[in-house]
Amino acid sequence: MAATQIGHGRKAVVLLSGGLDSMVCAALAREQGYSVLALTVDYNQRHRVELEAARRIASALADRHIVLPLDLRAFGGSALTSDESVPKDGVQPGIPVTYVPARNLIFLSLALGWGEAEGSRDLFIGVNALDYSGYPDCRPEFIEGFEALARLATKAGTEGREFTIHAPLQHMTKADIAREAQRLGLDAALSHSCYDPLPDGSHCGLCDACRLRAKGFAEAGITDPTRYAAVTDEA
Repeated sequence: MAATQIGHGRKAVVLLSGGLDSMVCAALAREQGYSVLALTVDYNQRHRVELEAARRIASALADRHIVLPLDLRAFGGSALTSDESVPKDGVQPGIPVTYVPARNLIFLSLALGWGEAEGSRDLFIGVNALDYSGYPDCRPEFIEGFEALARLATKAGTEGREFTIHAPLQHMTKADIAREAQRLGLDAALSHSCYDPLPDGSHCGLCDACRLRAKGFAEAGITDPTRYAAVTDEA
């Protein structure tokens, strides 16, 4: 990964899951001159290896990193927060069982709280509305709606200090994101995307997240550094 310097400009809270998208998002925030406050939510997710990926990425890109525990297994409702099986048959139409109820709404609310406490008015999230798994909280309408909500829900907003929700990957394909990672000098191997990793931390290669990740690198013509337990040619 290219060396980065600690930022001294405006602060931005960046939601950092440990996946490739959030890694690129954090790097773009740094490139724009922001001091990165990385927020990772430990929601007791099935793919807990992504928390270690987030720590690795934050050590290179963030000025401060908080891993916040919030056990969403208490709610369930998703294959990522229960014992329900993760689908391995390819990306299907509709909202998959890996959707975590209101996840991005919850996470952005936490980022908003930290941002207001730190005096930051900029929040970054790596959502994507093109090559994705059909999650409703990845759509542009959601981002626009949350930005409006932030004005109403905070002291800063009522005082006219409005928040901006940055979603720089919103209209990128996975291939575009792989190219951005390369342009930014990022080591994509530090990131983790798999929903159902093997005990040794390797990607399963068959879940939606693996298929979309592999498809992105293949379409970009970039060598994929990911360790997959299985390989498929179909997304």
